[in-house]
Amino acid sequence: MAVDYPADYWKDYELLDSGHGEKLERFGKYILRRPEPKALWDPSLPEAEWRQRAHVVFRPGAGFGKAGKEDSGTWERTGRMEDQWGIVYNGAPDQETHAASDLHLSLRLGLTAFKHVGVFPEQAPNWEFIYKETSRIARIHKANGLPAPKVLNLFAYTGAASLAAKCAGADVTHLDSVRQVVTWARENMERSGLDGIRWVVEDALKFAQRESRRGNRYDGIILDPPAYGHGPDGEKWKLDELLFGLLQNVAAILGERDSFMVLNLYSNGYSAALGETVVREAFRGNLKEMTSGELALNDSFGKALPLSIYVRVKK
Repeated sequence: MAVDYPADYWKDYELLDSGHGEKLERFGKYILRRPEPKALWDPSLPEAEWRQRAHVVFRPGAGFGKAGKEDSGTWERTGRMEDQWGIVYNGAPDQETHAASDLHLSLRLGLTAFKHVGVFPEQAPNWEFIYKETSRIARIHKANGLPAPKVLNLFAYTGAASLAAKCAGADVTHLDSVRQVVTWARENMERSGLDGIRWVVEDALKFAQRESRRGNRYDGIILDPPAYGHGPDGEKWKLDELLFGLLQNVAAILGERDSFMVLNLYSNGYSAALGETVVREAFRGNLKEMTSGELALNDSFGKALPLSIYVRVKK
């Protein structure tokens, strides 16, 4: 099983330390202290240094750890800090030619009531995969006189994966059930100097079912479903109950050749082996290639912090 980490050259993000159920991270010019249940070990830096370095600390609320309120709480500033700020991610240069990548993301960050800040840095390897696969398919389409690849991003949050596909020349559909989050993603698109993304505020399963009925197809599909959630009309999402059905619909709308899918899962108890099995069964084995593994962060002391599992497929 592979373990993928963000590249060392990403200068706008750094996991400084982890332990005692917390992580100390630098996003651009600010250092944040947040809960991280998977950090089961002792921190490497003394508590005094954690307190001294952090610009802001997340304080869990009464509902923290409960379904639907897993990450709720408040932020306590320890120093001067803006409510919103930005970071940049530039893609990896070509391994053979060393030419610079066209993957350039400019992302607006902000302190939310749910511990998140608008980006999940461990997702950088998925952004690279999406960009490279979309670029490959775009070249095939161009050589054969076909239109730009169509990429669908479900549960798309603030849009870094959507932007990665757009940077590679895709016709991107970005879907999330929260209108404010879609607005945030649109801002990230504009900050990144891109345009033309299709924005959809809808329940992901309903959308995939409708696209299947209509016979619509996509050359790339990205899924990052939560353990629990709600659609814009109150639709209930529970990962354990609905993931397999969603993947069956995704299998129906993914192109038959020169296409890809990325599935990311944060839910505790889900393994890469489980992810591979549920994908294989949903697609009924109709896959050219499948890889899986974990996405993790390395702190500056070499402690690996695994955060999610992924399954990537090609057809």
